[in-house]
Amino acid sequence: MKTGSIWTILGVVIAVAIAWFLVEALFSIMWVIAKLGAVALVAVIVYVLLHRFLDRAGRD
Repeated sequence: MKTGSIWTILGVVIAVAIAWFLVEALFSIMWVIAKLGAVALVAVIVYVLLHRFLDRAGRD
């Protein structure tokens, strides 16, 4: 086996390892962003429902 092909194989392995790490980090960040979006949406819905309920209770 030539020295050039060993470096090629080593380069491919390193590239795959770096790509694996970057994709893992990207998916973690995307999951956190999606989770924050879901929490914000639920918080807005709960706020609107509480506001309507308390406004109606104050009129009685």
